[in-house]
This record gives sequence, structure tokens and C-alpha cells, in this order.
Amino acid sequence: MSKKVAKTEEAPAEAKTEEKKPEVKPQKTEKPKAEKKHKKQKGVHSLYKVEGEKVTRLHPTCERCGPGYFMADHHDRYTCGHCGFTRYKRA
Repeated sequence: MSKKVAKTEEAPAEAKTEEKKPEVKPQKTEKPKAEKKHKKQKGVHSLYKVEGEKVTRLHPTCERCGPGYFMADHHDRYTCGHCGFTRYKRA
């Protein structure tokens, strides 16, 4: 059993492909540069209060980690950034 398939003549591959034109993108308009705001820098000096020759700590230290690890002061709690210990403030 042999089947004969009729062959159709095709145009060369080069003629099939159409030339694509490069797409033109709309030009962007330049925006004026906004001035950068300077952030208030925090440092170790913000954790202490100096009165005369006396130095007091403003934030509590962590109960697990010991002195040297201050707890972050949130509106309803204190948290340690080192170990994750949380102590809630009393209302």
C-alpha cells in the first residue's frame, strides 16, 4: 500500500518572511530631581541620658542577654533584637 501525496510548490523561505520594522518607543520626559531629605541619625548617644557626671540608660536591658543588649521601645512592649525576648508594658 503506497499512498501518493501531491506535492505543492512552495515559495522559497526567504520570500515568506516579511521584513520587520523596528518598533519606535515614545520618548520619556525628564522629571525634575527631588531633593533628598536628610534623616535624623540615631546613634548610641540616643540610648543614654547624661546629667552632669551621671549617666542613665533610657531603654531597659534584655533579661536573657544581659547588659549591653538594649530592648527596643514600642508603643505597647519592649523587645530584644538579639534574642527576640518581649516584655509587655503595663497599661
